[in-house]
Amino acid sequence: MKKALIALAVLGLTGGAAVAQSSVTLFGIVDADMKYVKTGSASMNKLDSSGLNTSRFGVRGTEDLGGGLKAGFWLESEVGTDTGLAANGGAFWGRRATVSLSGEFGEVRLGRNKTVSRLHVEEFDPTSFTGLGSVSVLFNNLGSGNSTSFGRADNLVSYSLPGNLNGFYGGVDLSAGEGTGTNKGQSFRLGYKNGPLHVSGAYANTSNAGDTSKFKLTSIGAAYDFGVVRPSFSYTENKYMARKQEIMTVSATAPVGTQGQLWASYSSAKTSGETGFATVGTPKLFALGYIHNLSKRTALYTTVAELKNDGTTRFILGGAPAATANGQKSTGFDVGIRHSF
Repeated sequence: MKKALIALAVLGLTGGAAVAQSSVTLFGIVDADMKYVKTGSASMNKLDSSGLNTSRFGVRGTEDLGGGLKAGFWLESEVGTDTGLAANGGAFWGRRATVSLSGEFGEVRLGRNKTVSRLHVEEFDPTSFTGLGSVSVLFNNLGSGNSTSFGRADNLVSYSLPGNLNGFYGGVDLSAGEGTGTNKGQSFRLGYKNGPLHVSGAYANTSNAGDTSKFKLTSIGAAYDFGVVRPSFSYTENKYMARKQEIMTVSATAPVGTQGQLWASYSSAKTSGETGFATVGTPKLFALGYIHNLSKRTALYTTVAELKNDGTTRFILGGAPAATANGQKSTGFDVGIRHSF
């Protein structure tokens, strides 16, 4: 009888170990800000979502298959903190829906996700493409209908290099159009991140069934962390037929005491094209922000930004009223709180 009890106890322990090889995590961010924005003479006070980080919730998990091999999944949805509504055009898991297999060879992912070119441009924007000062508002598809080069893509097959390459990393993804007009394309990225130095380059092209001409993105970026300040630089060229956009961003982030971070950025987006192309000019974006960490999960923040249009451009800050005339200025200020879990 005692031997039987011991055997059951051992079986229970080994079963528990097998279960421990799998993990599922619920995670998310809730971010809301009070915002004042103005474009031309039109102004607006609003409570908005995602002023520092995109509000979201998701579930992710991994299973250890043995021999260094792991399976994983990731489902993530954006939510508007101000209204409670889902975002991403009604797709519930619109931020990410992937299943993956990883090991010493790297990682292969299948499903909707950010393109590697999007991951690249985020790295050298101090806002990571989110909030009032985000340089994302200057990125333009040049009338092509193809913007997944600096966004997310459906029907994506992605491969990432393993993480043991002495600071070198890279990835490639392919998105299938599936004959429905969905964007199809390729993205490539290669970088080096070791100690204070980070450099990266990316290339992407996309097209769809309704527009066979390719939209192309080429981008480089570099940053160096001196401890007291981290300057960063990026240059991106978007091309579609005879239209071209050159986006340059210079920025700096600096710690303030043990809990704060100050950042500033300047971006310009020179846009040109054939006769008759509606968007031609060199708009400029100035932004300044401060983040104060109350804990590892909760932060207060504030941002001030100004976007000066030029020529026939009508770019606006995120959440601002639409421009009604060429060359109008868009400005904004916000104060918010972010909590992660």
